[in-house]
Amino acid sequence: MSKSSVIAEVSLQGAETVNPPCSLWCVSRMSSPCHTSAVLLVFMALAVHLGAEQPKERSCDVIGDESSESQMERALLKKLEPLSEMRFNVTVEKGKTENYVYSFRVCREVNSTLHDFGGLVQTDRQNGKTTVIGRINETQVFNGSDWIMLIYKGGDSYGRHCSGEKRRAVIMISCKQGVTASSFSIISEEREKEQDCFYLFEMDSSVACPAEDSHLSVGSILLITFASLIAVYIIGGFLYQRLVVGAKGMEQFPHFAFWQDLGNLVADGCDFVCRSKPRNAPAAYRGVGDDQLGEESEERDDHLLPM
Repeated sequence: MSKSSVIAEVSLQGAETVNPPCSLWCVSRMSSPCHTSAVLLVFMALAVHLGAEQPKERSCDVIGDESSESQMERALLKKLEPLSEMRFNVTVEKGKTENYVYSFRVCREVNSTLHDFGGLVQTDRQNGKTTVIGRINETQVFNGSDWIMLIYKGGDSYGRHCSGEKRRAVIMISCKQGVTASSFSIISEEREKEQDCFYLFEMDSSVACPAEDSHLSVGSILLITFASLIAVYIIGGFLYQRLVVGAKGMEQFPHFAFWQDLGNLVADGCDFVCRSKPRNAPAAYRGVGDDQLGEESEERDDHLLPM
């Protein structure tokens, strides 16, 4: 017996126990209130039943027991969570013999109904056969400055290649600002070795980009504080001089006389410090002055006067 039928039967029994005539009248007449209550009860039972049947999707499980997972691995898996609801597919055709579709999900099963933990699956388009390349319950993850490498191990075994070992998928996620995820593609399949064979994929995503450091240095904080104080001083002083004191022109500048004297003193100091010659040093050139002309005779023009 289902959960919804049990709930409906218990509800009817309770109604008959409390008020049997009313319940029989409701059922026989099918009045509007009774009909609405019954429909709501059925829908509530179905919602509870369906909610209980929906399993939660499995996620990545790092190789090893839970206690051996590092903080870095947990942080990287959490960083990849925005990609977990997306599906990625790429088609590869090599002549008439190979025609595959590779389906990939980040820390989720490609087909959750199979319960095979397949995180990256190969599908042969010619015969529909599926091969699990890597499983999310055997995950490795590590990163660099601008990339994250996700590895799914424990795939289906090779047949004649790689000594029959299990397949492995390596997904290189490179940093690309402003892009949630794009350019999923297969790079190569290394299967001509005796062991350590793998499939190499790549994709671009902003989740692999390093976090931008928004912290200000001490010097920046002091500079911003100093500039803010100067702005408050100038604006506040200007308003006070104009509105309260009633100053006009340059007198509106706060402490105008002080800053004017300070500027003159600074100019004198620079002149004193930066001057390369003493103040009393003679000039490098001599102009024509009265001292070079000598004394003139008072009677130099006497002979021109008439007698």
